[in-house]
Amino acid sequence: MTVTIFLGSLLLAMAIGIPIAYALLICGVALMWHLDLFDAQILAQNVINGADSFPLLAVPFFMLAGEIMNVGGLSKRIVKLALTVVGHVPGGLGYVAIMAAVILAAVSGSAVADAAALASLLLPMMVAAGHNKERSAGLIASAGIIAPVIPPSIGFVIFGVAANVSISKLFLAGIVPGVLLGLSLAVTWWWLVRREDVAPPKRATRAELLLALREAVWALGLPIIILVGLRMGVFTPTEAAVVAAVYSLFVAMVVYRELTLRQLVEIFQTSARTSAVVMFLVAAAMVSAWLITVADLPSAVIGMLEPFMGNQTLLLIAIMVLVMVVGTAMDMTPTILILTPVLMPVVKAAGIDPVYFGVLFIINNAIGLITPPVGTVLNVVAGVGRISMSQVTRGVMPFMVAQFIVMFLLVLFPSIVLVPLRLLGG
Repeated sequence: MTVTIFLGSLLLAMAIGIPIAYALLICGVALMWHLDLFDAQILAQNVINGADSFPLLAVPFFMLAGEIMNVGGLSKRIVKLALTVVGHVPGGLGYVAIMAAVILAAVSGSAVADAAALASLLLPMMVAAGHNKERSAGLIASAGIIAPVIPPSIGFVIFGVAANVSISKLFLAGIVPGVLLGLSLAVTWWWLVRREDVAPPKRATRAELLLALREAVWALGLPIIILVGLRMGVFTPTEAAVVAAVYSLFVAMVVYRELTLRQLVEIFQTSARTSAVVMFLVAAAMVSAWLITVADLPSAVIGMLEPFMGNQTLLLIAIMVLVMVVGTAMDMTPTILILTPVLMPVVKAAGIDPVYFGVLFIINNAIGLITPPVGTVLNVVAGVGRISMSQVTRGVMPFMVAQFIVMFLLVLFPSIVLVPLRLLGG
């Protein structure tokens, strides 16, 4: 009965168009009434405590860093470097998008920011070169969702806080899976364009390559600083977010000199609005998370998944399918906040490594960003690239399938995630 009330109130509120944050609060109130625990003071206290978290400070600072990168010229120089390195090979502009997405992912951690930057910079070039617009937009959308997997990742920060799992370990564990997602896109792109008669850009000269590298070296320094700093224990993930924002601001204003004070004010406003949405979602979700614990919903879920509890692989496959279904209708952040407190006790009861599960969970949620009908990143690429949502959806399908294959391979072969993590000292 408790599970029915939890899901029924949440889905009903969403179905009538109530924003997800308020739907989570309504769901919490419904559970409180059912458990005869309703107290407005407890409700308010959980909302405040939900946002009062030091690790969550990483979210607004990583968002700010992503905005500064796009406006301040860092993203543009990373794309230019990728163009000079691989742009000349057949289908080269597609590989440029993938390479640039992987590098950008190691800097911003925001799928929306990366997809917007790639769509504005590369999609017109790919169409002008003769590539199919639907396919090109689909590639850019699927490349953008690598950002939540390769550190620094906003998704890992939110999951780490919700699940009480080390964010630093999640960051280190996401490196190899993120690269594999990029490789899967490269293989799929090669297969799709191998018969296209598209002339690639001419090979860059050594002087042009060195110039592009020199211009991008400041942007490339950021992921190195973050990863080395985290690995050496110089700063926490939250402090790394501040370093990323300050470093991006310094490079954009002092080194590249492409960011004006007026633009900076607009960036602060945009980042503040976006951060407020995410933080309110987190705060509202903490009410439901507390009540999920009080009502002992995880025990009911464990009972439902009892047939799979003896086999970790089957259990993970069942959970991944569940998250895939939810991802078609819900954005990444609310999915993490709603499912994490329900699934983590199940994962721990089955003896599954929480960091390993976190990587799979975030990969699945990231792919959900390009899963119709919601697909936040699909909407971003459609808007920036001036292409219809249906066209982007058709174009993204083969790349989405390739990324799901990578995810299920990681389910079958957990050592791909765990061994590199142990080698890196996680």
